[in-house]
Amino acid sequence: MSSASAAIATTPAAGRGSWAFWGRLLVVPYLVVFVVFVLFPVGYGLWLARSPASYGKLFADPIFFRSAINTVIFLAVAINLKMVVALYLSGFFLHTRWWIKALAVLFILPWAVPSIPTILSVRFMLNPEWGVINSTYFRLTGLDGPNWLNDPTLALTFAMLMHIWKSLPFWTLILLAGRMAIPAEQYEAASVDGASSWQKFRFITWPSMRGLYLTCTLLSTIWTLGDFNSVYLLTGGGPADLTHVLATLGIRYLRLDQIDLAMASIVVSLPLVLPIVYFMMKRLSK
Repeated sequence: MSSASAAIATTPAAGRGSWAFWGRLLVVPYLVVFVVFVLFPVGYGLWLARSPASYGKLFADPIFFRSAINTVIFLAVAINLKMVVALYLSGFFLHTRWWIKALAVLFILPWAVPSIPTILSVRFMLNPEWGVINSTYFRLTGLDGPNWLNDPTLALTFAMLMHIWKSLPFWTLILLAGRMAIPAEQYEAASVDGASSWQKFRFITWPSMRGLYLTCTLLSTIWTLGDFNSVYLLTGGGPADLTHVLATLGIRYLRLDQIDLAMASIVVSLPLVLPIVYFMMKRLSK
C-alpha cells in the first residue's frame, strides 16, 4: 500500500466527511454555470418549440426545405473537401525546410484572426461596384465583373470556400500532430524495401491516421452544422433567402418575430446532431 493510500485509510471518518463537503461545495459554481448557460437555454428553447403547429408551419415554408438542402450540400462539400485538403497539407507541412516553416506561419493566420472582420472584408472584396475583385477586373479588361453574391449558387459556393479557408489551418494542425506521432522508423524501413510515397501513405500513414481522421470529420460535422458566420456575414441568407442554412434560418424567423419557428428550425436539426455526438463520444471513450 502506498503512503497516500495509507494516509487516506488512517484518516478519521470526520476528516473524510469534511473533504467530501468541500468537494461538493467547490462543484456548485460549475453546476450553476451549467444550469444557467446550458440547461436553462436548451430547456427554454424546447419549451418554445413544443407546439406541433410550429412544425406544420415550418414544413410548409419553402425556405425551410431550401435551407435544409443547402445545409446538406454545405456539409457534404465543405467537410469532405476541407478534411481531404487538410490531410494532404499535413504531409506537406511535415517537411523541415525553413521556407515551409515560414509558410506555415502565414497559413495559420486565417484561423487565428477574428471571423467577423475577416468575412466582412471578403464581402467587401466581392462587392460588384467598388469591390477589389471587380475593380481590378474592370481595369484589366474594361468590362464589368459579375455580381458574385447575387447568384445563389455563387453565393453559397463562396460561403463554403470562406468556411474552408477559415477552418482549414486548425484541422491541418490536428492531422499534422497525428502524423508526427507515427514512428519514423516505419518510413525508414519502407524506404529500404523500396516503397513509393503512395505505398507509404497507404500502408503506414493512413492506417495510423484513420481513427483520428474519422474523429476529426465527426467533430467538424458538428461545428460546421452550427457555423453561423460563414453564411450570414457573407450573404445574409440572400439573395431572396436562397442561401440560408439551418444555422442561419432561425435568425430569419426571429427577424420576422416568429420565435416558435426559430426554435423549431433548431430542434429539427437535433436528429442529425445527436447521433453524430453519440458516435463521436463512443469512439473517444475507447
